[in-house]
Amino acid sequence: MTAAASNLDMGDVPATASAAPVIEAKALGLTFQTADGPVQALTGVDLTIGRGDFVSFIGPSGCGKTTFLRVVADLEQPTEGAITVNGVSPREARLARAYGYVFQAAGLYPWRTIGANVRLPLEIMGYSKAEQAERVARVLDLVELSGFEKKFPWQLSGGMQQRASIARALAFDADILLMDEPFGALDEIVRDRLNEEVLRLWAKTQKTVCFVTHSIPEAVYLSTRIVVMSPRPGRVTDVIDSTLPRERPLEIRETPEFLAIAHRVREGLRAGHSYDV
Repeated sequence: MTAAASNLDMGDVPATASAAPVIEAKALGLTFQTADGPVQALTGVDLTIGRGDFVSFIGPSGCGKTTFLRVVADLEQPTEGAITVNGVSPREARLARAYGYVFQAAGLYPWRTIGANVRLPLEIMGYSKAEQAERVARVLDLVELSGFEKKFPWQLSGGMQQRASIARALAFDADILLMDEPFGALDEIVRDRLNEEVLRLWAKTQKTVCFVTHSIPEAVYLSTRIVVMSPRPGRVTDVIDSTLPRERPLEIRETPEFLAIAHRVREGLRAGHSYDV
């Protein structure tokens, strides 16, 4: 059995986050230079994310949630402070294929089948055809899309397309999964279903997950930690450690404990608006 296969067959008990940081930001800032002058997207971000954490980022539009993920992924370079991913620079982590990225839109190529879309990063990375086939079959099974590998994206619902996008990000078994508001465009029923799916996948694969959302219930339901951010320039106004159990039926959202955490998130968002920016 390969290491990757072992990692995906551990059952439904998530790993406990270790003390060693997977992502560590210190006084992180990023200012974009535009034709209208500099735009400060992030400032003074201090944050440590441990192995096995499920961390949601929540805040108003334009507060730097996606920008932070893009810095982790080496898609943007900070202009202040420092950040490490697995103890190295984001560029080194990218070259080591340390993360998979799920974007707001599924981003599937319409001329490729679902199986071929999921297989694409494996082709680029030079995996053998046999291992490509084995990995594609495994991750499609994980996201409950077995039997759809020969369908085209336009033949699937929006929720199924996002599950295929998640499968593609899982295909090369990176330790970190970056998810940029992947369910924002979906209706509430589909979103609830995919929230349950993401928790199941997290438990089974033991990834470290960074998840951007605008939804307070989604952030509280999914996360071991919730990072609340202020309006631009993005600051961390609160980091909330969840006291909810790892097993989370949807009905947990009606419990006093859940509502108390949601209230603290809401208060953090209000406090963020009190900054003089």
